Amino acid sequence: MVGLLLLAVGPVSLAAGAAQAEVLVTDVIFSPRSDGQGHVVRVQTTASPEAYMLQSEEAHELKWVLYNTDVHADYEKRTPKGPIETYTLTQQNGHLILRVALTADRSISPMVYRDGASDDLLLNLAYDDATPVAAERSSPPAEAPTASREERRQRDPMATLSRERSRLDTVVIDPGHGGKDPGAVAHGLHEKDIVLDVAHKLGDYIENRLDLEVIYTRTTDRFIALEERGHLANRTGGDLFISLHANAFQSSSVQGTETYFLGRSKTDAARRVMKQENRVVQEYEENPDRYEEYDAEAFVKGELFLSASMQFSEEFASIVQNQFKERVQRRSRGVHQAGFYVLWSASMPSVLVELGYLTNRQEARFLNSDRGQTYLASAIFRAVRKYKNQYNKGIVSSE
Repeated sequence: MVGLLLLAVGPVSLAAGAAQAEVLVTDVIFSPRSDGQGHVVRVQTTASPEAYMLQSEEAHELKWVLYNTDVHADYEKRTPKGPIETYTLTQQNGHLILRVALTADRSISPMVYRDGASDDLLLNLAYDDATPVAAERSSPPAEAPTASREERRQRDPMATLSRERSRLDTVVIDPGHGGKDPGAVAHGLHEKDIVLDVAHKLGDYIENRLDLEVIYTRTTDRFIALEERGHLANRTGGDLFISLHANAFQSSSVQGTETYFLGRSKTDAARRVMKQENRVVQEYEENPDRYEEYDAEAFVKGELFLSASMQFSEEFASIVQNQFKERVQRRSRGVHQAGFYVLWSASMPSVLVELGYLTNRQEARFLNSDRGQTYLASAIFRAVRKYKNQYNKGIVSSE
């Protein structure tokens, strides 16, 4: 089922009778993955543990050692969920041992990593028998092969922080809106048409110059639910998710590009854009109630297992904005975070790119021109190329 995974950061004392632990576990939370392809165990802590180790002792049993860590006095044990039958927390020589017994009816690949937004640790339990779904590919094969267990493990988004993570080979491009949802409308232009044109140009650049596989959430003018866009990216093994949009504002003087990654909205402007993009759910989707669990503020309070990808998303967003500013001379409105539904459901580094403001007449002309769309697609392509090179070297830096 699993092998041995050892992760240690910095010096750690393993001697018996170690000093009293400074890191305390306050809670252990069990949450299903949003894509339905596994479960996540979140270990909430008072500080970041120095090191930890995960290994399989017997079939369907895991041993997770948190060095120099103990259980908080107020800790209350929760009932396990998902593929976890039972679990125990025990202290041994100053270290905390979390033993997990898994159900025998599914094959599971585990991965542990640090939460990018807190001091917590997370254990991702990915189902090896998850079933992929069809997607819109630029050159669809006659019959899509079923990925092997090793391929699925390598493409699991939770493995991106491991030392032996897979190479980036699949980019998912999401032209926002579509069909009955026109998006922003101004000066006779529809956002859905602009972003689809840019998406095709971007996809061509990536395929022809980077030798990466490109998957589109849509290639024609059709409507797709926000949640399904991210789920499609998950099921097709996407390594990077790019959602393209164009903005609008009541003042026609506002212009510029901005790129978002998933997180708590920190400014009024970010909240405005988030509400503008998320309102698609109430206006056009048939089942808006399914988004009730996507509380844009609550997900950062301990339930979001995708936060390990957030730092990669922020890095890529910064690279995109730098390319817009330096290569295309667009006014940069910066990198921001907000609770976009379309990013929530994508279990990989993901960004939402606002290409410009259709409500600004001059910028609208640029967005609708072949020259403008080529420049914007080229800038994002350059960002993907830089990110790919740094990612594959194990280094992600916006420089």
